[in-house]
Amino acid sequence: MPETTPPEDILIDFTPQETRVAVMYQGVVQELHIERNTSRGLVGNIYLGRVARILPGMQSAFVDVGLQRTAFLHVADILEPRNGEPARPIEHILHEGQGIVVQVIKDPIGTKGARLSTQISVAGRLLVYLPQERHIGISQRIENENERDALRERIARLVPDNEPSGFIVRTMAEGASDEELANDVEYLRKLWHDIRAGAEKTTPPGLLYQELSLGLRVLRDFVNANTVRIVIDSHENFQKLESFAREYTPAVLPLLSHHAGERPLFDLYGIEEEIEKALARRVDLKSGGYLIFDQTEAMTIIDVNTGGFVGVRSFDETVFKTNLEAAHTIARQLRLRNLGGIIIIDFIDMDNEEHKAAVLEEFNKALSGDHTRLTVNGFTALGLVEMTRKRTRESLAHILCEPCPTCGGRGEVKTARTVCYEIFRELLREARQFSAREFRILASVAVTDIFLDEESQGLAMLSDFIGRSVSLKAEPSYSQEQYDIVLL
Repeated sequence: MPETTPPEDILIDFTPQETRVAVMYQGVVQELHIERNTSRGLVGNIYLGRVARILPGMQSAFVDVGLQRTAFLHVADILEPRNGEPARPIEHILHEGQGIVVQVIKDPIGTKGARLSTQISVAGRLLVYLPQERHIGISQRIENENERDALRERIARLVPDNEPSGFIVRTMAEGASDEELANDVEYLRKLWHDIRAGAEKTTPPGLLYQELSLGLRVLRDFVNANTVRIVIDSHENFQKLESFAREYTPAVLPLLSHHAGERPLFDLYGIEEEIEKALARRVDLKSGGYLIFDQTEAMTIIDVNTGGFVGVRSFDETVFKTNLEAAHTIARQLRLRNLGGIIIIDFIDMDNEEHKAAVLEEFNKALSGDHTRLTVNGFTALGLVEMTRKRTRESLAHILCEPCPTCGGRGEVKTARTVCYEIFRELLREARQFSAREFRILASVAVTDIFLDEESQGLAMLSDFIGRSVSLKAEPSYSQEQYDIVLL
């Protein structure tokens, strides 16, 4: 890795099958984004759907948009003019079989279908178009009040008084010329016109608009004032991104560079190794402490341990320093692993209230660079920190991994002795139900070894009890829990 690393780089690795993006800050990977051609993300896609089923008790509807699973629409995500009147129940707004234009706001995760909204927004380079509501919003990252007011006035001049639509001004619009803003407004209006025209010609379910690919979204969404370089390892895709930037994001054009070296880009910056670490359950801290990540369907639990770290002053100081380091590492790992939903952090117990406040402050500070919406609660009575992080796509582990076929996702396998005793019980059941000359046990080498050694007498006694001979055959291809009993 180079000795002088720019403050923030974006590295893009292209292959015919997938695109991988690493956001680097001071030479360290902060975020990983992976998009596979066979399973592109759906967030931002606009569909003409058909209401398949309404659930009044949940105030929700299932909508068929042409995906493998029906998508989910909650009444809170239905945009409906209220005029001061109370919200209507969903069964008074929709009916089964109705065609409806919807946008995906959350990818399918696990067994859940995509989440939808009828409040459509279409993103451009500088602006986000809100075709159904008259409102001009400014990105929270533009902090200067004078600049915010000036941008709001400039956009208002571009929107006719009779136009029932609005815009959100993105961070990249700071410093943009009137001509650039006007071009973005015109582009978004035309795009929305094409989407509406497509809806009139399409029979539900059907796709009306597909969000940009990950590589192009980098130029539109990922770049900020701290971005120094965007390095692309494919010459063909470098030309595509260069062409897109020239037309839509000219300010980004000077940042693009092509990596032509023989060594793979992700190897050069140690990203492949970071991906492997991000899939591990244990993360080691520089101090000698370590973190344990347990990801379940409902939540993620993070446990902080001192490990081999021994402070030079006192145990309290050791705990405090470990927790401070853990706060920074956890904030980075949340982004790297793209963990979302409910997250419980078990910092090492601290009696000192000042230490607790300092760790919480450091944790919030470390999370400030995370662009995903999150909330952090203070320490509970049990010393846990509870937080939520918005989940719009699958975590890194769910994208790259699947449950272990041996343990079924438990993370543990039964001992060879446990399996051995299961086979004893199964032999008894089989002997009572079936008449056979001989029973043959097919099992893993480890289980067979126990039968031949420590449980050889027990096997002989069982054979005498059931009045049948029992033979063994080791199957090297069997997992430790796998076995079969063959009747001969």
